[in-house]
Amino acid sequence: MNLLEKINLLKKKKEPDKTMAMEDIPVDWFETSNSITRHYQFKPDGYLSVKVLDDSRPVYHRAVESFLNKFFPSGYPYSVNEGYLRYTQFRALQHLTSAALSVLSTQSLLFAAGLRPTPAQATVVSWILKDGMQHVGKLICSNLGARMDSEPKRWRIVADVLYDVGSGLEVLSPLCPGLFLEMAGLGNFAKGIAVVAARATRLPIYSSFAKEGNLSDLFAKGEAISTLFNVVGIGAGIQMAATVCSSMQGKLVVGPLLSIVHVYCVVEEMHAVPVNTLNPQRTAMIVADFVKTGRISSPADLRYREDLIFPGRLIEDAGNVKVGRALHKVIKPSKLEELKEIFGEEKFVLNRGNKWTDMALEHNATGEDALRGWLVAAFAATMDKSFHDPSTTVLVDAYEKMNSVFTPFVTELQSKGWHTDRFLDGTGSRFAW
Repeated sequence: MNLLEKINLLKKKKEPDKTMAMEDIPVDWFETSNSITRHYQFKPDGYLSVKVLDDSRPVYHRAVESFLNKFFPSGYPYSVNEGYLRYTQFRALQHLTSAALSVLSTQSLLFAAGLRPTPAQATVVSWILKDGMQHVGKLICSNLGARMDSEPKRWRIVADVLYDVGSGLEVLSPLCPGLFLEMAGLGNFAKGIAVVAARATRLPIYSSFAKEGNLSDLFAKGEAISTLFNVVGIGAGIQMAATVCSSMQGKLVVGPLLSIVHVYCVVEEMHAVPVNTLNPQRTAMIVADFVKTGRISSPADLRYREDLIFPGRLIEDAGNVKVGRALHKVIKPSKLEELKEIFGEEKFVLNRGNKWTDMALEHNATGEDALRGWLVAAFAATMDKSFHDPSTTVLVDAYEKMNSVFTPFVTELQSKGWHTDRFLDGTGSRFAW
């Protein structure tokens, strides 16, 4: 029995008798977070029970799922096209043989440099351990893929900062030769995370520029520019190593300057990227502009206004919406049925608090569903300032206003180039009734 069948079975079991009093009907839902689905139920006495749906599976099934979650895309095999498994199998074999060949080539180069066999063997092991730390960093970073989809600009900057940190540790390693392996290993660990983050964010960044289905051409030309200037940079580095950076003092002056220029350039690069997918920050900015001015901002309009370092800030004009928190943490059982009555068949639930409004999304909610919820929250915040109505009345009025403007709103949004078919909220929790 698969997960969907289990959920449907539980739904059938929980259907209440028509003769039961409304207050005796337990309130329940399903929540998916970090690839784990749980069944939450508020009993009539207010007690919250939680059940993990899949804990009855054999150990090997859970091990397989853990492996798939770590090394395969979310929703595999339904989220990829035919041939992905075969491609992955041969890619794994390719990397295995390449890594083995790299060990042999490293050993041979050290022998050719004049090192004697015994110390050379120890040096080879140390060198391989150093490089192995980079692979550890890559494995750890692989769990952050969903966050990189949601905030590719931020993670691209993080990647370059970590790469500079790793390079800095390597530059400083001559100052403490007794800690060479530790410093070089930490440097490669940081570089491993940086490499995965840079590669993972490359595609959404190039996709933002593709206007005529020319993604491959954009990617190829971008790689050509990177290769050319990498070669030029290597030449410049060789020249500096032989002149101003021939001493440790020179490296300590030039290294930080190069790092500052490097990070500044990547920040300016990311500001220039008009990302056209919906995430919490961009959705809030779109709604805030619409509520304040009545106009729809394009991806190009928002690119220089995005907060690349702290993207989770609340925007007052958009209703101070916070999305991604677990449903059982943001809504009391006594209020859940009332909110379900207000929003009917919508794939979101809003709960207004003193400082912010929580929005919980259903598992299959799209970007349009998130926009609907955000508009309701923004309109409710505006009405609350003007009329000071009770919270429930404000939500009802705001919901009606959202329905009256949503169709032209989303049509113009799509004409501006926004993709409304999905909402990228990183690792946020979602639920299912």
